[in-house]
Amino acid sequence: MKELEEKILKEGHALSENILKVDSFINHQVDPVLMQQIGDAFAGHFGNKGITKVVTIESSGIAPALMTALSLNVPMIILKKQPSKVLNDNLLQTVVTSFTKGTSYELTLSHQFIQENDNVLIIDDFLANGEAASGAIRLLTEAGASIAGIGILIEKSFQPGRDKLIAQGVDVYSLARVSRLAKGVIEFIPEEC
Repeated sequence: MKELEEKILKEGHALSENILKVDSFINHQVDPVLMQQIGDAFAGHFGNKGITKVVTIESSGIAPALMTALSLNVPMIILKKQPSKVLNDNLLQTVVTSFTKGTSYELTLSHQFIQENDNVLIIDDFLANGEAASGAIRLLTEAGASIAGIGILIEKSFQPGRDKLIAQGVDVYSLARVSRLAKGVIEFIPEEC
């Protein structure tokens, strides 16, 4: 997606060969116009797949997932990373390790919001090693839902996430595929068709 790539080049900061900082428009301050374009792009790609729910992991995926759900006219569900005093009935949980933070957390889904007939689109901000997306797939599959695909804003194509998800039989669609990062350097793979 040209608009996203241009925004990354203009406002993103490559801090190292593994870390891309995009906090001025995705995960601290959010650019709502860009999020609407992202939602429309995901809806355009996955719109014919019979999606009944859009799912994301808190918190950076919420804005693009909400805009995607709006474009598809379906509900959005947020998988929780933090324990909740009110979210305590009929829970599905799995442990996920974050590449960026180097920590593990328990991903939680309330079964009441996912049914066996749901066809789910997962939206996430980054794809690196595929751990978060794999955790989401585990929970949704355990709930009996089918996975329509995974929409990724920024894929670090030099890491194994895409291959890991494709090996699970999942359609992965990334809007910006980074081929190389280095301090001050951001390079992309050409857009997917």
